[in-house]
Amino acid sequence: MTALDHRPAPGVEHPTRLEHDILAALDTVLDPELDEPITDLAFVRSILIDDAGVTVHLRLPTSFCSPNFAYLMGSDALDALEDIDGIGQVRVLLDDHHDSDKINAGLDAHAGYRGTFGVEALDSLDELRLTFRRKAHTAAMERCVAAEITAGRVLVAEVDRLALRDLPRGHRKSALLRRRMELGLSVCPNSLVVVDEEGRPLPAEQVPMRLRFARSVRISMEGNSHFCRGLLATRYADDTVCDGRSGPVITDLRATRSGTTRTEQE
Repeated sequence: MTALDHRPAPGVEHPTRLEHDILAALDTVLDPELDEPITDLAFVRSILIDDAGVTVHLRLPTSFCSPNFAYLMGSDALDALEDIDGIGQVRVLLDDHHDSDKINAGLDAHAGYRGTFGVEALDSLDELRLTFRRKAHTAAMERCVAAEITAGRVLVAEVDRLALRDLPRGHRKSALLRRRMELGLSVCPNSLVVVDEEGRPLPAEQVPMRLRFARSVRISMEGNSHFCRGLLATRYADDTVCDGRSGPVITDLRATRSGTTRTEQE
């Protein structure tokens, strides 16, 4: 979640309810490959609120980040923001990307993925979403198992019998259950933690191999996240308004006629 670093205009000391709702909506939008909110990754550059509606500018670590991923984030941001009551017209714009014009035109027209990319489009984004949701579930599963082993609450030889009810309450378990629900997998307390991509239990002898694979997925995602943060920080280091480690800059013209500008910091 983003944390506030206020630079309020005269007469406005705290974020408005609409600002809060906008940030909360953007917090739900994830980078599909990194499985982290675009707000935490500082991918949201600016938010302009006026009487007509809201305009959000996004940015990515490089100009050649996958257009499919970029579109997914832009489209998900648009959908999340349009669910806010009273928000008005919503525009989501991608800055400094080699396909910015194409993606922005598609988002502005609500053209959908195929309407945006035409013959360049993959058969479907559903498979892409499924792939990354499975990766997110695999990484969440490994985090839970590793934490239990490290804490001494389960032996390596007993992992194949570890059930959801055995996991302590906390952010790791919540993340795992959320990923399971997204995939339509069982969240019954008696369900085993270590399962295959379809949610099926594995024979005991296959569990170590599944966990090794899961660990490699988790390490890859965390490594890519660190790499992308570094690239973004370097790319926008000279941006005096919103550098690569901060954001978004929020300008709320509804809050006061003199205008309100504040910055969200990581």
